Amino acid sequence: MRGTYDVILRGGVVVNQDGEGVRDLAIAGERIAATGDLSRASAGEVIDCTGLHILPGVIDTQVHFREPGLTHKEDLETGSRAAVLGGVTAVFEMPNTDPQTTTAEALADKVKRAHRRMHCDFAFFVGGTRENTKELAELERLPGAAGVKVFMGSSTGTLMVESDDGVRQILKTIRRRASFHSEDEYRLRERKNLRIEGDVRSHPVWRDEIAALTCTERLVRLARETGKRVHILHISTREEIEFLAAHKDVASVEVTPHHLTLEAPACYERLGAYAQMNPPVRGGIHKQGIWRGIEQGIVDILGSDHAPHTREEKDKPYPASPSGMTGVQTLVPIMLDHVHAGRLSLLRFVDLTSAGPARLFGIARKGRIAAGFDADLTIVDLKRRETITSRWIASRSAWTPYEGVAVTGWPVGTFVRGRRVMWDGGLVAEGVGEAVRFLETLPAEPPR
Repeated sequence: MRGTYDVILRGGVVVNQDGEGVRDLAIAGERIAATGDLSRASAGEVIDCTGLHILPGVIDTQVHFREPGLTHKEDLETGSRAAVLGGVTAVFEMPNTDPQTTTAEALADKVKRAHRRMHCDFAFFVGGTRENTKELAELERLPGAAGVKVFMGSSTGTLMVESDDGVRQILKTIRRRASFHSEDEYRLRERKNLRIEGDVRSHPVWRDEIAALTCTERLVRLARETGKRVHILHISTREEIEFLAAHKDVASVEVTPHHLTLEAPACYERLGAYAQMNPPVRGGIHKQGIWRGIEQGIVDILGSDHAPHTREEKDKPYPASPSGMTGVQTLVPIMLDHVHAGRLSLLRFVDLTSAGPARLFGIARKGRIAAGFDADLTIVDLKRRETITSRWIASRSAWTPYEGVAVTGWPVGTFVRGRRVMWDGGLVAEGVGEAVRFLETLPAEPPR
């Protein structure tokens, strides 16, 4: 195949929805221009990718980058720097900032802050509340909106909507797939006395599997009643996986690397509150159940739930310690280590992190390596062995629960819309991020 391109990636193993094989890949501008044998083509830059695997850009659809209002923990620049250093090309960021992302003005402010300052592409969830329910149909269609996010279990301020009636009204109002934190707030309130001062091992006792399952059952019933689609974030229990297998027509499923990797009580004994998350990391029977959900195709996507706090905050005695951990930078290496161990295939990893998010959320021009699609690429060395350290973590919080963990499989290159932004551990381009576009909200364009 002849032609002249901006960049040719030569000799890598291209992994895609149609399998994997050694192919060249050409980039022109922001888009993929061609794949195949490009030995007769020329380009301004040719990159030898022999021995590397070229994946569609990894999309992390659940991160908390804390800006505005909580930037002592993280901001859009530092969070996205961590993302691209970890091989992530686009993120969906959550609404529990200060102010909360619940109005058109707050969303527009985030988009303005992020544009060409973030290192990866981005979209922002709009928080669903009792107060803004009537406006959600308009808010979910604004530029840069990933859709509506609802907290049914403990959150901050007005972001929590715990009642069936409140969730029902939101689902009746919106058209796009809504995302939910699914823990039953009523049960959490009843069991709050089960928290043991200074003992983080009581966290999953308080926020037990029944709180998760009860809320998920309620949510699916409401989705059927209203005829709407729901996306359930960070599933943490075997019982939810088994229940959701029968409801894939209305409910999609996200799981996280920490629920697939860490295990109680050992993680709490080793990490203390640094392993504290909502919903909690649970025992081995639940980790095994989530892996079965991946094996059986019940799980649709992976999200990191990157939710950083400072060391000073995490060092407070439980339950004063906040829930959350860093994760966007370690998503790729932790999951590639699972690939190396034979727990999932590389093709399944691609489905969970690029094709799956594009399919569920209707992302325009992302999620595949195909001519005409954005040249978002995650380039990995499946044989490279590294040890994860907090020194490598670019998050402002500067720690990881995987400190000292040796992994096989490592991100070595990140391309965002044709721009090489990370290579071999270094940031080589800055401020390329733009808002993700969605098929359900594409703007009308005048005829040419």
